[in-house]
Amino acid sequence: MIRTLYFLYTWLIFAPIFLLATIITALVTITGCVFGGERIFSYYPGMIWSKLACGLALCPVKVKGRENIKKGMPAIYVANHQGAFDIFLIYGFLGTPIKWMLKMGLSKIPFVGAACRAAGFIFVDHKTSKAAAHSVTEAGKALRKGSSICIFPEGSRSLTGKMRRFKRGAFQMAVDLHVQIVPITLNGPYCVLPIGSARLRRHRMELIIHQPILPTAASTEHADSSRKDVEELAARTYSVIESGLWPRFRASI
Repeated sequence: MIRTLYFLYTWLIFAPIFLLATIITALVTITGCVFGGERIFSYYPGMIWSKLACGLALCPVKVKGRENIKKGMPAIYVANHQGAFDIFLIYGFLGTPIKWMLKMGLSKIPFVGAACRAAGFIFVDHKTSKAAAHSVTEAGKALRKGSSICIFPEGSRSLTGKMRRFKRGAFQMAVDLHVQIVPITLNGPYCVLPIGSARLRRHRMELIIHQPILPTAASTEHADSSRKDVEELAARTYSVIESGLWPRFRASI
């Protein structure tokens, strides 16, 4: 009975309000950024929209480790990718402005794609090596200007809720620019809306912000050492994020 009522609620109440909120948020973001308010409008409308999405879905959120965020210092926030609500959980509850590195396909979503571009978010195109390299260059520019970026190094959502292998891009940037990595563990989004599903499920969610990891500066003279630093940083970050996962999502279980 409760599941049936929640199903009706999601389509009769959640869906129309969320759609309207998305359009309004996109228009506010675009307008604000176009008129010179990118610093404010690239973050706060999206943050409010994300909190609204979690609230409308009736999903309680718990946050741990906000004290690990060093205000005023650019960082690369790296998180596991459980489901569609990952973005809402991070954007709404991280508590600090970020620029997203997003899949190119999201740029085609009406209103959302335009808002993301106006906000200075970076779309990653893996069709060619040149396009992928351009995305990394743009992310590097944002970091040098003092912005923090957020990346899902798995590349796409998990099919099981458990983490997959991390791609190197985020960690290469961290080593090259000597920027701190902040690992984030997400629990619950897989239970709310896993990949391939169009049916919301009410479930608690959790965001854990771990202590920053400062990489070793890259050496242009020793490419092998730099590659090793990147691999070690990726492995360490993976281990930290996995340590915060609920037991059912750990690979060893």
